[in-house]
Amino acid sequence: MAGGVRKKSPGSPSPLWGKLHTLWQDKHLVLFKTEYTLLVVSVLWFLEVGINVWVIQKVAYTEIDWKAYMDEVEGVINGTYDYTQLKGDTGPLVYPAGFVYIFTALYYITSRGVNIRLGQYIFAVFYLVTLLLVFRIYYRTKKVPPYVFFFVCCASYRIHSIFVLRLFNDPVAMMLLFGAVNLFMDGYWTMGCGLYSLAVSVKMNVLLFAPGLLFLLLSEFGLIRTIPKLSLCAAIQLLLGLPFLLENPTGYVSRAFDLGRQFMFKWTVNWRFLPEWLFLNRYFHLLLLAAHLLTLLLFALRRWKRPGESIFELLKEPSKRNTPAQKSTVDQIVLVLFTSNFIGMCFSRSLHYQFYVWYFHTLPYLLWSGGVKKLAHLLRVLILGLIELSWNTYPSTNSSSAALHICHFIILLCLWLAPPLPSAPTESQEQTPDKDKRH
Repeated sequence: MAGGVRKKSPGSPSPLWGKLHTLWQDKHLVLFKTEYTLLVVSVLWFLEVGINVWVIQKVAYTEIDWKAYMDEVEGVINGTYDYTQLKGDTGPLVYPAGFVYIFTALYYITSRGVNIRLGQYIFAVFYLVTLLLVFRIYYRTKKVPPYVFFFVCCASYRIHSIFVLRLFNDPVAMMLLFGAVNLFMDGYWTMGCGLYSLAVSVKMNVLLFAPGLLFLLLSEFGLIRTIPKLSLCAAIQLLLGLPFLLENPTGYVSRAFDLGRQFMFKWTVNWRFLPEWLFLNRYFHLLLLAAHLLTLLLFALRRWKRPGESIFELLKEPSKRNTPAQKSTVDQIVLVLFTSNFIGMCFSRSLHYQFYVWYFHTLPYLLWSGGVKKLAHLLRVLILGLIELSWNTYPSTNSSSAALHICHFIILLCLWLAPPLPSAPTESQEQTPDKDKRH
């Protein structure tokens, strides 16, 4: 009837009903098809809310570094800005200034560090925010089947322990790092560099991502336009460290950015099978550094750059290159950053238990990005399980350390054998202007 309300045909289902019907038909594939990533991670995230509350309420808190953190920032609160005079129960303050500001805030929020239960809930929030950022990366890349995300969160005792039972500063640094990765994926390179620098200011391990980030910046902008972004990173470090630099610049730099700091053999997770004299040997450290740099160079030359493109072309303005410049895809950004960090983990002088969070959330992406087709789903999950077992073996053993290195080698080999990612921009990237060009 003209002008009347058109009634729905009884045979035409609503869009919601259609989606539910499709979901029911594919129920046996929900955990395997990447298009259901958002559904699965949403369920897991809400499940994690309950898991974190349960862990905080039922599992005993273990004091390791929290009291030392509070003593260190209390020294700053009391007016000591000489880094060589700041220390806690576990030794001197060895973290950059961003750590001081963040944990000073936690010091006041938790009643001078006494209200540890409140601190645990704050770190539970950090954990849930980190998961959101990580899940968004996996949702955007759609490379890992949804069932794997159970191992990314619910199944790891060690990661829950690092966040809500130990209150280490490593999770805070990684939360900021994953925030920066999300900004890079969205094309906000300047903001991402700023957040990345803040992550470095909490703990220096984030520098393991730096070679990959430098490669991506040169690919996107060339040398001249990369310099301002690197300058921003440096300026943030300078600004945060200014009160300490004015007091004792040598003391601040030598303590906060001590690349040669010696680690204790009794805490090592990855080199237990070595004799202690070799573990402490400086020549062994130099060998690891050389292997680290050589592996990064090989990946930059052979795996990260586009086929047929000279590495020196990256120094030029994108518009002046012989090969037409193309925007990096989300997969390229994530793969280069995660691989850069992973290479650093493989050749680390020592890995302590809290360092697991440095690369835990990146492992599924790296495993499912490998180029060995015969590496079946079951074998990938087995590698994740062996790595988890190695990090949960306390104290570490010859076998657990050796197993960790074997798993690392398999992942690294698979990444080397992976086919190059397609470099052509997607249709949405062609239509969306580079956000950094507007600034």
